[in-house]
Amino acid sequence: MDLGSESLRLRIKQLLEKPGNGNCADCKAADPEWASYTLGVLVCHTCSGLHRNIPQISKVKSLLLDPWNSSELEFIDSMGNNAAKAKYENIVPAFYYCPTYRDCLLLKEQWIRAKYERKEFMCVERQEAYSAGYKEGFLWKRGRDNGQYLSRKFILSEREGVLKYFNKLDAKEPKATLKISSVNAAFQPDKIGTAHGLQITYLKDNSTRNVFVYHEDGKEIVDWFNTIRAARLHYLQVAFPGASNSELLPKVTRNFLNEGYMEKTGPKRTEGFKKRWFTMDDRRLMYFKDPLDAFARGEVFIGSKGNGYSVLPGLPSNIQGNHWLYGITIMTPDRSFLFACETVKDQKDWMAAFQLIINRPMLPQEYAVEAYFKHKP
Repeated sequence: MDLGSESLRLRIKQLLEKPGNGNCADCKAADPEWASYTLGVLVCHTCSGLHRNIPQISKVKSLLLDPWNSSELEFIDSMGNNAAKAKYENIVPAFYYCPTYRDCLLLKEQWIRAKYERKEFMCVERQEAYSAGYKEGFLWKRGRDNGQYLSRKFILSEREGVLKYFNKLDAKEPKATLKISSVNAAFQPDKIGTAHGLQITYLKDNSTRNVFVYHEDGKEIVDWFNTIRAARLHYLQVAFPGASNSELLPKVTRNFLNEGYMEKTGPKRTEGFKKRWFTMDDRRLMYFKDPLDAFARGEVFIGSKGNGYSVLPGLPSNIQGNHWLYGITIMTPDRSFLFACETVKDQKDWMAAFQLIINRPMLPQEYAVEAYFKHKP
């Protein structure tokens, strides 16, 4: 039976007011306006589109625009987001990345498929692909010099504490060995130019290296991401035995604080400003000629205000050579660094990222990194 408009509005209002239903069941976006009448969950507009990709599992309608009958609403009322979470997210591993509305579409789609289609969190055996501590397979990797993507064999071994890749099928030795202790992974679809693009970074001789990869299969690349996260969490649990999972999880993988183009000048300030791609990764500010370069042209350590670091809007009055108008000056104990941004918004975003790091007290292990940067040739 279809409900009258007044009765329908009242029922939907009651549904939305139930605990757990005020946010999307899948990405936690506020005020969901869609619902799956086969799963009994309320979801946002973006996630409703992803549910449409699994019509055999989930059928969605707009709460505000589509007709509803009483049996459909009764089912959603009997389930709801909290009960669905208890059912479909019963055993999510601590390391598994649960995306929010801020994350890329791929992570959200695979999270939805993992929950409702593959039911990975209702049965531990279905998590083997990323929880076994070992994974090998082929990924498309961007060549360092020519920018072409070529198929490369990757192996992650938690026991050895490494992720390695091979340039040739019959190669005995890997082309590169990435220690799990310094590996990070972040999805970068816009930067890499493919929805499945993953940026892996690691430290080599205390300098950052980038590896850009993708796989045609969305599940496979997300499985690689979660395998890296599993290995990282287990490494951190050994490295910091007294720490709780809630303290360690933010360190498992991280998104960059900010990225984009700025202009920079050299330490003598006699050369003209040059446009470079900058990445703020925790306390490392790196610059590249091209966003997809394998390694940075330079890195700057940014410490805390208690250790003599500060950031100011604008450039010194005697500085010339910048084409962009919105300057930033970073003061460190040894020297100042000058940058120029194209827009006021860029300047504000970079200032906010720098200030966030400068306001945070330095950890004991960060002093060793600072010392390395100070004595770097």
